[in-house]
This record gives sequence, structure tokens and C-alpha cells, in this order.
Amino acid sequence: MTKPHIAGTSPMEVELTEGRNYSFCTCGRSGKQPFCDGSHNGTGFTPHVFRAEKTGKAWLCLCKHTGNKPFCDSTHEKFR
Repeated sequence: MTKPHIAGTSPMEVELTEGRNYSFCTCGRSGKQPFCDGSHNGTGFTPHVFRAEKTGKAWLCLCKHTGNKPFCDSTHEKFR
């Protein structure tokens, strides 16, 4: 497996709904960032499925190198 494509060097603010499942893009190739659109097919990557713990805004990782998937942990700073 190779490293993911860096989709952005800052996090993306999204609105999550408590109890809903989301498929976070881990390959960085999705056209629907930060969520999966199936662009990972054939890459060895799979989406990271998570359930929102609460309703509200969240900052999701676009550099795809976070240690806290799917949430931003400021790892993107080293790619700027």
C-alpha cells in the first residue's frame, strides 16, 4: 500500500448527525471530500466508517495522515 494522496493541507468543517454512519475517504482521491465516493477502488485503500457521537460541527482531515481518523490532529501542518 502506498501513502494516501493529500487532498488538502487544512481540515474541512462538516456537520455531523448523531448516530449516523459516515464513510471517511482514506485514499485522498474522492471528489466528495472528506467522504468516500469509491475512488479508492484498486488502490488498496478502504474508507474509514465511523458513527457520529453527537450532532454538530467537526473538523475532518484532508491530508489523510491524521493519527485520529477521521478528525484533524494538525498533521497537515507538515505538508504546508
